[in-house]
Amino acid sequence: MENQQLIPQLGFGTYGRNDKEGIDAILCALETGYRHLDTAQTYDTEFETGEALRRSGIARSEVFMTTKISTDNFGEGKLIPSLEKSLEAMHIDRVDLTLIHWPAPNGAIALEVYLSQIAEAQEKGLTRLIGVSNFTIALLQQAEAIIGKGRIINNQFELNPLIQNKKLADYCQRNDILVTCYLPIARGTLSGDPVLSSIAGNHAATVEQVIIAFELANGYCAIPTSSRAERIRSNFAAGELQLKQEEIALIETLDRNQRTIDPDWGPEWD
Repeated sequence: MENQQLIPQLGFGTYGRNDKEGIDAILCALETGYRHLDTAQTYDTEFETGEALRRSGIARSEVFMTTKISTDNFGEGKLIPSLEKSLEAMHIDRVDLTLIHWPAPNGAIALEVYLSQIAEAQEKGLTRLIGVSNFTIALLQQAEAIIGKGRIINNQFELNPLIQNKKLADYCQRNDILVTCYLPIARGTLSGDPVLSSIAGNHAATVEQVIIAFELANGYCAIPTSSRAERIRSNFAAGELQLKQEEIALIETLDRNQRTIDPDWGPEWD
């Protein structure tokens, strides 16, 4: 996949990483080696993300930064000013990737309205790349019809062993749309799973490391987060873990289509 080369596969999610503790956690992630930070307008962590980067002393060009446009900013003429505010909060001139965070709730705003604005933001140089989050196959197809093939380079959606979203993930990969997994370790709920525990034991690894390694092996991006330095470092070490094909096949049997994030106003999932 061409687009797989554009985004570091292992990123650090910033949801919940607010205030001083949040800055410290993001700074720890950067010091650990993460070079991909994922924030969003609704997380209220854009300032913390930019401040951690500034304090790290790492060159801006070395860190891939993603933000997401809130559904509140989809209206005509609203998206670009909102992205400019995000850049101001992060103290950067351009974000690497801007995503539409969710399709408009209940389709209240036409897809054309906000997709045309995010495409314009890219043309203006406010963002290097554009993508979406929580988009179904049907919505991806509509997006392509509106702004052209190849513009949407990323789709971020819930994916972990309990909800592997294979139909959507396979569609994305066939169409060179990089998959980013949110809730990649299922909020730690799989720590006692016997299959994952057995595989972890084979590698002297944690269950969370096995899950992240599984996602990376499939060619996805994963953006785990934590406030704890030891967990931040442990998750990053998953990038070195190589699973056997039979172990990957075992993890695939854990799929329960068990979705955690499912608002009433969300799309009709695949």
